[in-house]
Amino acid sequence: MIAFGTDGWRAVIAEDFTFANVRLVAQAVAEAVLRQHQGTDAPQVVVGFDTRFLSDRFAIETACVLAANGITVWLSRMDVPTPAVSYNVVDKGADAGIVITASHNPPRYNGFKLKASYGGSATAEQSRLVEGILRELEAGRSQVRLMDYQPALDAEQIRRFDPTWVYYKHLSELVDLDAISERELKVVVDSMYGAGRGALPAVLARTRTRIEEIRGNMNPGFGGIHPEPIARYLGALTSAVSRSDADLGLATDGDADRIGAVDARGQFVDPHQIFALTLQHLVEKRGLRGDVVKTISTTAMIERMCQKYGLTLHETPVGFNHIAELMMSHDVLIGGEESGGISIKGHIPEGDGVLMGLLLLEVMAHHRAPLHEIVAQLRRDFGPAYYDRHDERLHRPINKREALKRLSDSVPSHINGQAVTRVNALDGVKYLLADGGWLLIRPSGTEPVLRIYAEGPTAEDVAELLRQGAALGQALTAP
Repeated sequence: MIAFGTDGWRAVIAEDFTFANVRLVAQAVAEAVLRQHQGTDAPQVVVGFDTRFLSDRFAIETACVLAANGITVWLSRMDVPTPAVSYNVVDKGADAGIVITASHNPPRYNGFKLKASYGGSATAEQSRLVEGILRELEAGRSQVRLMDYQPALDAEQIRRFDPTWVYYKHLSELVDLDAISERELKVVVDSMYGAGRGALPAVLARTRTRIEEIRGNMNPGFGGIHPEPIARYLGALTSAVSRSDADLGLATDGDADRIGAVDARGQFVDPHQIFALTLQHLVEKRGLRGDVVKTISTTAMIERMCQKYGLTLHETPVGFNHIAELMMSHDVLIGGEESGGISIKGHIPEGDGVLMGLLLLEVMAHHRAPLHEIVAQLRRDFGPAYYDRHDERLHRPINKREALKRLSDSVPSHINGQAVTRVNALDGVKYLLADGGWLLIRPSGTEPVLRIYAEGPTAEDVAELLRQGAALGQALTAP
């Protein structure tokens, strides 16, 4: 059965992610759009795709289904970042957006991201509507409509276009390109064979930034790695930064809505630090104000910064969709999550790795210092700031609700020698410790895996927290 998660539907290509199933989902989206559309003009949907195997063909098939339902489709001419598609939804006043992508997942996966008219992920209510229509289609109570591609083009039901023009222009207005240009930084950009390829070089083309792009060619197998900008997959970027004597390495994931970085010494700069540096910059250098939103798994540095700056902090469950809801209902300065999805005031409520890479360059330009020194000062001012995550596979499946209850009912008095001062059960179970560190355990709802997150004063503390978190998790499988 096809089911939508927090950001659409993902499945293995040729197993569940087939042309027949993509047509079903596209038809369900078409009917949902038609039901919710207001006005006399034909509804519009923007469709884009990433660099994965057959993504362009799945996107064309999706467009043909939408066109057959009387919807005007703006179909990207090439693979593009997901935030570019989302921004075009807003720019064109479209009813929805669709991106054929599995984001940072392994190459064997593809996916169907659904975007709402505001340029962010569809709400839970909108996703439930699509799923309800899907059930009707699967039961044979409704049929898929399909229009041939060339007649749809001739009738302008499908209109091919370049989504990057207005998106790049918008980004250039959000970032101080003059300051970046003045610093003449040397940067290695790693698109990890994903849809972010060429994006940062295009925006920075008129600056004096010296750019080398790696892994920017089309490779649907992603060179055998997950296109996720975390330390274990950025060996090529680290080597390129060292070889080129670059000031910075920037990496975006498979659909460019996440960011990761490497400093001139080859040290990984995680999204927690990028989030914190950007918040500091927006407040101290740009003089901006507003609420701040972070997920429960994101660094406690953000809490300390909000206390210092007198900003209201909102904490949400894991998933950028929760951040997006607050960005639309509150005056939010910045919102972000530990996986690298971050956005700021003035942009769409969508994680954007390209934007965050540009903002990190702006941060460096204004500090006029190497990134490792900027991060070190950040840790001195707002630490602890060492973080890591581990996925612990359990001996046997567990009931998620029962596991959370056991973790909440059996709170240890101390973890890693530190007193447990508070427990947060917003999403999983998070133990907050006396030294400012924390340990978060989130059982998966679909497989016998625990997501374990930790932050502490030192890297050694984090390693020990993860070890103790894994032991607490394995105890859940005991009779």
